[in-house]
Amino acid sequence: MNFKIPSLSLFCFVVAYAAPPPPIGTFSIVARDSSTGELGVAVQSKLVAVGAVVSFAQANVGAIASQAWGNPSYGPQGLRLLAQGIRPKEVILALTSKDPQRDHRQLAILGKDGNASLHTGNQCFPWAGGKTALNYAVQGNILTGEEVILAMSTAFEKTTGSLAERMIESLHAGQNAGGDKRGRQSAALLVVRKGWGYGGFNDRFRDLRVDDHPEPIKELERIYKIHRSTFPRPDKKLD
Repeated sequence: MNFKIPSLSLFCFVVAYAAPPPPIGTFSIVARDSSTGELGVAVQSKLVAVGAVVSFAQANVGAIASQAWGNPSYGPQGLRLLAQGIRPKEVILALTSKDPQRDHRQLAILGKDGNASLHTGNQCFPWAGGKTALNYAVQGNILTGEEVILAMSTAFEKTTGSLAERMIESLHAGQNAGGDKRGRQSAALLVVRKGWGYGGFNDRFRDLRVDDHPEPIKELERIYKIHRSTFPRPDKKLD
């Protein structure tokens, strides 16, 4: 039987294809509005289309942000566990304990009751870390320093308005404090509430993304204002 040795070009293609994806150096917030029950995720990164891989949320269940060497399977798996009544801390343990790359992952999980928990692997690129409080968690990696997280937390707690507006303001504060060491590229906002999606047929109330822009948070805020005007809350009041 004859066997052919793969050509060098094919070998190079296989190696390139098998290479890990770029790290999601980013800062994000998962949050809840206790008065409306809205749950959401807002994120900014020096990575194209960050909202496609970081943000997960389900009405009356919870919100999840998976980043650093992000594992997108954490999103749907984590939401299923939250829906079963498992608390965020235990969900994180269940997800990361079976993941050989957990030391490179960063994960934030917020439950429907506002309880939040974080995981920042000890191999995440510095600066990496986060903060939890009732109804929100902020986290990031490849940041200029802890001041980014502290600024995000302060802004969310002090800002009034809708959940979307408070999360966007938190992103602004994080960027103004230094943000991602590498710069800016994309941002995203996801807010869910049961029956508040398009036509009342789903829970995706706000699902907005800026995939490539020199000032992604400002652009996200501009798009949000247009979306808010076009799609006010079902009770006809602007959120």
